Amino acid sequence: MNPLNPDTQRPEDNVPTASRPSALKITDLRTATVGWGGWRFTIVRLDTNQGISGYGEVRDGASKLYALMLKSRILGENPCNVDKIFRQIKQFGHHGRQGGGVCAVEMALMDLAGKAYGMPAYMLAGGKFRQRIRLYCDTPGEPTGEAMGHKLAERLKRGFTMLKMDLGIELLTNVAGALAWPRGMLPGDVQDGSPDLRHVMHPFTHVRLTDRGIAHLCDYVAQVRAIIGDEVPLAVDHFGHIGIDDCLRLGQALEPFNLAWLEDLVPWQYTDQWVQLERALHTPVCTGEDIYLKEGFMPLLTARAVNVIHPDLATSGGILETKKIGDLAQEYGVSMALHMAGTPISTMASVHCAAATENFIALEHHFTDVPFWGDFIDNLPKPIIQNGTIAVPEAPGLGFDINEEAMAAHLLPDDPGLFMPTPEWDTVRSWDRLWS
Repeated sequence: MNPLNPDTQRPEDNVPTASRPSALKITDLRTATVGWGGWRFTIVRLDTNQGISGYGEVRDGASKLYALMLKSRILGENPCNVDKIFRQIKQFGHHGRQGGGVCAVEMALMDLAGKAYGMPAYMLAGGKFRQRIRLYCDTPGEPTGEAMGHKLAERLKRGFTMLKMDLGIELLTNVAGALAWPRGMLPGDVQDGSPDLRHVMHPFTHVRLTDRGIAHLCDYVAQVRAIIGDEVPLAVDHFGHIGIDDCLRLGQALEPFNLAWLEDLVPWQYTDQWVQLERALHTPVCTGEDIYLKEGFMPLLTARAVNVIHPDLATSGGILETKKIGDLAQEYGVSMALHMAGTPISTMASVHCAAATENFIALEHHFTDVPFWGDFIDNLPKPIIQNGTIAVPEAPGLGFDINEEAMAAHLLPDDPGLFMPTPEWDTVRSWDRLWS
């Protein structure tokens, strides 16, 4: 109604709206941490003064504190100002899981902005290039190539058209003469005072593959290919903490199997080593799941050191930043796959990003064998994954409704409760400016 003349209708008064976007304000940030089988995922909920909420997800294994510390910095902000808020909080993220809080908030902002304007999140990212998002099915290790081949064949029967498996030194620890290593540098071999191998970067372990070890891994892949065939794109990951020389030897030995890509052979930080790998191998090389922000991908791209970038939206910066990363990669002739080991909340955020990115190839799915994985959200076709793809939602925001009953059933014991109040994070005294 016109406040100066209550009897006069304005045109906008007859337009249905989800909210008044210009007057929308963030009033609360709450969390709930769910998990299973050693995995943990914190779901973030942003509430507003107009009764709508947005959801995001802190990356697997990260601390919910990474998100909670941002609350005092975003209360009272209009969530539709996604870029403005992201610029305020991105200084509090970093590579790996430390990007999880910033990214969870960004997902929730995009969910809220979409709901406020009544449009799907992919529209806010520039529109879509595809109706359905291809998933590649990641598959945990099996002791033999034959067992892995049968497991992957079962994935193909479910409709997946792209696959990934683990292939590395963990398959060789019980194979005589397959590895040479300084004692204390392999799992199960740790002695008092020795470092935990998980925290020793690849160049510093001096774990070496013998010719027998390389032959064993090649035979493993040959067994897999004999079952699933040669036409199915098959990527490999989790080689173990071996140095660049053995990565080159193994990569060259694997070339007859036409693998889709070799992932995370060495830490992403070593651009020069990735250049060596890219130049020497004829199989695509891929990295990026632990890189934060577009600037983090620049050295690899400008050096033309990778053939596929592999950001995890829950680390790389959320929907809009990851879309920018994909566009940057496209300028260098590099495609983008998306890493993902999360609940349907972060998965659907990735779906919207993938829809809006032209050079996207496939989104990872890690929990094919978890029967309740799709229960956390509603208002989508069920099962969420059909014939190895997810339909891009047309509903506002991220396009789903939260199923709190399913979340409560998988709430971790150390979580105080489902989306409990967090007033202790309302006010933090801090001078955050990065310049003088």
